[in-house]
Amino acid sequence: MEHSQKKEDSTKMLKDMMKAGQLLSETYFHNLPNLIHSAQDIMGVMQSYISTAASKPETLFKIQNAYINFYKKQTELWQQINQHLQDGNQPLSNDDKRFKSPEWNESPYYFYFIKQTYLMVSELINEIIEESTIEAPTKKKLKFYSQLYIDALSPANFLATNPEVLKLAQQTNGESLITGFKNLLGDINQGKISQTDFSQFEVGKNIATTKGSVVFQNELIQLIQYKPLTEKISANPLFIISPWINRYYILDLEPENSFVRFAVEHGFTVFMTSWKVPKGEMGKLTLDDYAQKGLLDAIDAIREITGAKKVNALGYCIGGTLLGAVAAVLAAKRKNYLGTITLLATMIDFSDFGQLSAIVDMPLVEKLEKEIGEDGILKGTDMTNAFNMIRANNLIWNYVVNNYLMGKEPPLSSILHWTNDNTNLPGKMYTYYLRHIILENGLSKKNALKICNTQVDIGKIKTPCYVVGTAKDHISPCNTCFTTTHLVGGEVEFILGESGHVAGIINPPNNGNYGYYCGGELGKDMAHFRNTAKHYNETWWLHWAKWLKEHSGEQINAPSKSGGGKYKVIEPAPGSYVKEKM
Repeated sequence: MEHSQKKEDSTKMLKDMMKAGQLLSETYFHNLPNLIHSAQDIMGVMQSYISTAASKPETLFKIQNAYINFYKKQTELWQQINQHLQDGNQPLSNDDKRFKSPEWNESPYYFYFIKQTYLMVSELINEIIEESTIEAPTKKKLKFYSQLYIDALSPANFLATNPEVLKLAQQTNGESLITGFKNLLGDINQGKISQTDFSQFEVGKNIATTKGSVVFQNELIQLIQYKPLTEKISANPLFIISPWINRYYILDLEPENSFVRFAVEHGFTVFMTSWKVPKGEMGKLTLDDYAQKGLLDAIDAIREITGAKKVNALGYCIGGTLLGAVAAVLAAKRKNYLGTITLLATMIDFSDFGQLSAIVDMPLVEKLEKEIGEDGILKGTDMTNAFNMIRANNLIWNYVVNNYLMGKEPPLSSILHWTNDNTNLPGKMYTYYLRHIILENGLSKKNALKICNTQVDIGKIKTPCYVVGTAKDHISPCNTCFTTTHLVGGEVEFILGESGHVAGIINPPNNGNYGYYCGGELGKDMAHFRNTAKHYNETWWLHWAKWLKEHSGEQINAPSKSGGGKYKVIEPAPGSYVKEKM
């Protein structure tokens, strides 16, 4: 009887494994065309490299030397392992965080050798690409796609070559592998890797909980007005433009790390855009619609609700890029509606847009224009998958090992919950943005673009600006964020925060993790700014709050209720748009 049950269990597990493999393949091949260039374009990159290398003897000579150095390192590796086994004094290197576990050093002739050889081969591939004389954009693309394969083939990602996984499987009598397989099936069914336990977060319950009301809405946004927490407030309200490729609550996570709550506690009347999930007919929306219905209509509503002549505007990531364009439109029309502009991890100049430049180029834009069409919708999951590919070790393979091979649960993270809570994009708006804002770098060029039928000249912006870049930002490089200080025409305060695109921005005072640089000279480049700036071992939030208060007019009594004039309360925050599914 027991033998029969085990046989049935084994048969069921085999069927489940076959189902998992089928679903995994379907999911991968379904998503792949939307994430990257066509196979023909990638092969063209490879052909360009091969043709260039073959036609230049000096390149072939450098490649030959790279192989010679590789074989020398292999010989040195064997000598290191033998020396270690003989006297135990020869240390074994373990610099890569994927291989930090001591188990990687316990079998030098197997696990340590495999690991070190993998790292050497990775270095060899990158060296061969670097030595080539192909054009810089082609080289960057080749390095990106090569790195995808390098990351995927790490010995840490496979059961037979990961000693930590094998040890845990032995200790648990295989239960870790069974649990991991169940985790894999669950993720295949939901169509994405679990980077956190999504069931532990609910918008309006334990994230996006700052009290407020929706006081205006149209087909694109809901405008949230937050309830004041101080008796006195600054006369000029604060309008936050969240990134329109994600939900707004990255700036209102838990109470302890909510930027919104911090601003309200520091005496500002805060308004927030909550973007609707584009579906159906919304595929026809343009960047002009996002500027008018997302920002300009909201600014009009805020001015009428509060009675303020000027509004402080803050944009995060591409929310800041759109804010920059709208600020230039207002400046061109001589509408002095903005009291200050804060740009967080925002690019106005796209001469260097970081690791995304390996993916985003004209062939990809033309491919997307053909696939999405004039009124199609780009799925938010495609955007998230693209960002995951840029940091595959941290955002893909780390969870493959943890969740599937080791059978563990991913750590709780409200930030990673937000990262995976996607929204869609109108195809027409998105491809225009890629072509004209990013690739043609139109915002940084005087009168190169028209937004809302107005020529855009960033130099006409005389409003005081507070610009924040973060040192390890892989999406909005700090060097590029810094160039905004040279583009605008008024007073600028630049802050270089520590950490990256999200952690460097969501850096509350009670966290105390990351400091910032401030007060450096702006006339030259980013390196000169940092060398002349002073470092502060606290969050930039405190400096920003002081700066903003100095630019926000007199202190007045806080309003007793939300809305005003024709703008009535529609529903409590966080509103309904943020809860819509794709």
